[in-house]
Amino acid sequence: MPKNQVVCPKETRKPGKITFKPIPVMQYKPDYKEEVKKYGKARLVKMYYDMLMIREFETMLNQIKVQGSYEGMEYNHPGPAHLSIGQEAAAVGQAVNLDTDDYIFGSHRSHGEILAKCLSAVYQLEDEKLNSIMGDFLGGSTLSVIKDGSHEDVKDLAEDFVLYGTLSEIFARQTGFNKGLGGSMHAFFIPFGSMPNNALVGGSGDVSVGSALFKLINRKPGIVIANIGDASLGCGPVWEGFWMAAMDQYRELWDGEFGSPPVLFNIMNNQYGMGGQTRGETMGYDMVARIGAGINPEQMHAERVDGYNPLAVADATERQKKNLLAGKGPALLDVVTYRLSGHSPSDASSYRTKEEMELWESVDCVESFGEYLFSNKALTKKQMAAMKEKVVAKVSKAMKLAIDPAVSPYTDISLIEDVMYSNGKVEKFDDREPEVLEKMEDNARVKQLKRKERYAFDADGKPFSANKLYTYRDGIFEAMIHRFYTDPTMVAYGEENRDWGGAFACYRGLTEAIPYHRLFNSPISEGAIVGSACGYALSGGRVCVELMYCDFMGRAGDEIFNQISKWQSMSAGILKMPLVLRVSVGNKYGAQHSQDWSAMVNHIPGLKVYYPATTCDAKGMLNLALAGTDPVVFFESQKTYGIGEMFEKDGVPEGYYETPEGEPAVRIPGKDLTIITVGPVLYSGMKAVEELKEKYGLEAELIDLRFINPLNYDKLVESVKKTGRVVLASDAVERGSALHNIADNLTTLCFDYLDAPPVVIGAKNWISPAAEMEKDYYPQPSWMIDAIHQRILPLPGHVPTHNYTTGELLRITRKGV
Repeated sequence: MPKNQVVCPKETRKPGKITFKPIPVMQYKPDYKEEVKKYGKARLVKMYYDMLMIREFETMLNQIKVQGSYEGMEYNHPGPAHLSIGQEAAAVGQAVNLDTDDYIFGSHRSHGEILAKCLSAVYQLEDEKLNSIMGDFLGGSTLSVIKDGSHEDVKDLAEDFVLYGTLSEIFARQTGFNKGLGGSMHAFFIPFGSMPNNALVGGSGDVSVGSALFKLINRKPGIVIANIGDASLGCGPVWEGFWMAAMDQYRELWDGEFGSPPVLFNIMNNQYGMGGQTRGETMGYDMVARIGAGINPEQMHAERVDGYNPLAVADATERQKKNLLAGKGPALLDVVTYRLSGHSPSDASSYRTKEEMELWESVDCVESFGEYLFSNKALTKKQMAAMKEKVVAKVSKAMKLAIDPAVSPYTDISLIEDVMYSNGKVEKFDDREPEVLEKMEDNARVKQLKRKERYAFDADGKPFSANKLYTYRDGIFEAMIHRFYTDPTMVAYGEENRDWGGAFACYRGLTEAIPYHRLFNSPISEGAIVGSACGYALSGGRVCVELMYCDFMGRAGDEIFNQISKWQSMSAGILKMPLVLRVSVGNKYGAQHSQDWSAMVNHIPGLKVYYPATTCDAKGMLNLALAGTDPVVFFESQKTYGIGEMFEKDGVPEGYYETPEGEPAVRIPGKDLTIITVGPVLYSGMKAVEELKEKYGLEAELIDLRFINPLNYDKLVESVKKTGRVVLASDAVERGSALHNIADNLTTLCFDYLDAPPVVIGAKNWISPAAEMEKDYYPQPSWMIDAIHQRILPLPGHVPTHNYTTGELLRITRKGV
């Protein structure tokens, strides 16, 4: 909504036609003289060698899965093996004109892509650099296994390093590239530009865009390629990734030096999605390249390429790389190839005919390219046979070492616990000065906040008026602007993050302080918002993205549950995920805008879950999240945005501070009963505490949980042991609430001290109703009093208005509500 872009009705309603440019299809014309002039004979031969290597590697895995042995070595590999036999030319051709600054993200069928990219890097890099990379990686543990003094030179050693590191990873060995925690579908090797490969179909479609944004915003060299299959074009992350990559603002609103993110969507079009034939059955595009015409006026520079000719792929990739480095992205390649192997070794290919497979086998890319080199006298048959013998020997050696538990032990399962979180703290990920538009002290909102009251009450205990009060949303603002002015890699984006000032005014004032490339509006593409943030963070930058309503997490389910939560651990700690996902928890807006889904993300290993209820914690906990190196889902209730600090009598500190991670806060001390709350229910808890004291003479201890994960139970246990009674309450629906897990743990830890079982109170197990009905839906102080009376401690003279008896519990569970 930039004011300088006027939407003119005259222009918008002008009649006309949309025209499209022709999309090139299979335009590469082989010319050996030109090819050898460009690449040199040695490089052409190396392409064939790499194709042979990939074919043998995949053949070995297939034989292990189907026959249980390879070259006389028996092995049972229980894990998956999604092979790319037949697609070698597409992978090798792509890597020819890429260097280590160029990143490739892949799919579950990515062994060929990893090997091609890494073997190409080995060919390009100087020996000293190769030695340094191999020696430094994982403390040299991978290198030490294969370095036996038998190698002709450093490149020969490095080839074995790549084969062994990849295969050890597939076989779950601690000497693998990710210590066995990534496995077949997730293996990668960052020093050579091989980035995470995604088991989710199309999963790299938006993650790769974030990596390209990182390169663009931080002026890093190279391009980013999303290698995804033809069937992934039915997946949301891919289409949302297209739009995230193609936004007009990169060229229209950002500083002219930027251009568009350098991302190439490379469709490995092997004709099938598992067993569904894309062209003619499950899709309607006829040719994948056609899709580019619908994305932007440049049609994504789309073209259809012969993926059975590595030189055609190399040529197309090189041209697209030039477009991307010139800021003219995104780009799309429809690389036509064929999967000669099944989807997996258990796939009998019953969905395709023997005749079809024979047609493709007759033009096999490895054999065809070998014949091409032979016919042009680049190789003799004897040399080709020797090359084949060499790759078999190398693959055999890699397997022999990878299955030997003495040199390649299985990963110690305890390692997983150590890499679930990085638990780091980084002030800035780059030493350069942050790019800003004004000095912080000159910012209008910063000046305004200097005049605000940072404690909610005056000396007489009367509340300050709203226009004088420093509120929760101000705490969010101060934490954000601090990190923007500290870490030059820090970016924030989401729906209405910029000119609007954030949907709930938390970012008001940032537009004037932060340039477009660090604070911008995204499409309404929640999946791409979170997925691209994942790619940005794992590439080396800090990012804070926002989902306007908690309910919209459903649109970003894969990205939250399978991407940001898992890459630190699947990388064995090689990657970091300095990412904060701000999630606003609504109310008043009915069933699709008023849900607290904290339990869902708490259920997912790898995520930290924060839920500040007070103004002081809004700033302190966001400061903490924005200084860390782990993915944090940061819940904020819309009920609290306008409140001031009611507990810390010194008010919200003006300077930088952090709330200690995982530590609950005792807001009101007591001795007779413990009330534990999450989020805005803290304020209902205050009223319940007051009523318990005034009417029944009970001193209840009120604890604000603040953190759902990680959580230090010490204060909770201390309180429950003291009081013997505990009620837990939140705005999340009661069924499946995270508080049930906490209640269960407290029962275990305090069993001998409890006078009654813990009671969990949540919203009703219904859809969220209209605003007029919310008092019957969200926990009220009276609900807590009634639950205490009926389930924990009878209160003299109390007449309950809500039913919390065990009979009612049985009734609602039978009914499913």
